[in-house]
Amino acid sequence: MTSNLRRFIIIIIMFFCVAATPTFAQQNEQPVVLKIPQLTLDTALAIAHGAIQQCREEGVQVAVTVVDRAGHPQAVLRDSLAMDITLEISQQKAHTAMAFNAATSALDGRFTQPFSVAKVDGILPAAGGVPITAAGSILGGVGVSGAPSGETDEKCAQAGLDAVQMDLEMADM
Repeated sequence: MTSNLRRFIIIIIMFFCVAATPTFAQQNEQPVVLKIPQLTLDTALAIAHGAIQQCREEGVQVAVTVVDRAGHPQAVLRDSLAMDITLEISQQKAHTAMAFNAATSALDGRFTQPFSVAKVDGILPAAGGVPITAAGSILGGVGVSGAPSGETDEKCAQAGLDAVQMDLEMADM
């Protein structure tokens, strides 16, 4: 057998071996690209406006932050008389609600050990943050700060979410 024929046979065998090998996606029965739902800016702003409006009805001026599913601020509003510190606190509450997919009030007392996850920068398990979810997907979080109590902050955050919840549930994801 000539060396050229031998090379040709080896190439043919290699071709069929590669062609018969399932791809990574086929082996794991997973898509190679994920479609990840994302809040629009208009939806994030509607949530923030709804939260501000509820807090105004409660007689308080607050800051509201809406974060996306990665924890990045998407909409940030501070009412005219809300303290500057409320901006950072509202962002941390929103991020915490998104990260744990839970209202931050539900996290109270959960992290009592000295080296617990609540000691990580940006995690604030204080009432006032709620996750934004629809159709089983986490879309982000909303956090409110500036009311005299975390319960009022959370009531305002929930009101902002409630303003768009039906639209989120009806969205084609």
